[in-house]
Amino acid sequence: MSARIQMQDVESSQIHSIGHDPETNTLAVRFWRGYGENKKPAALYEYDNFTADDFELFKNAESLGRHFKEHIRHDVDKYPYRLIDLAPAAQAA
Repeated sequence: MSARIQMQDVESSQIHSIGHDPETNTLAVRFWRGYGENKKPAALYEYDNFTADDFELFKNAESLGRHFKEHIRHDVDKYPYRLIDLAPAAQAA
């Protein structure tokens, strides 16, 4: 579960943060919801069978959103996925 996958914020208009667990070959991706000032971190998904090599290619892609769309999102046979949560827990002040 992603509670143990360390997430790193990324520069992307579609993806808020990514993380990888090499022991379980699990990719975690948190997406953005909204635009401009209304943009907030949103749904977190995990993708199985995602190797450390796959993660290196993904995190170093010129466009994370494009790489995700072209190589991960539609390949559900290779990378089955599950929704972990719809939005991050509110941070304490």
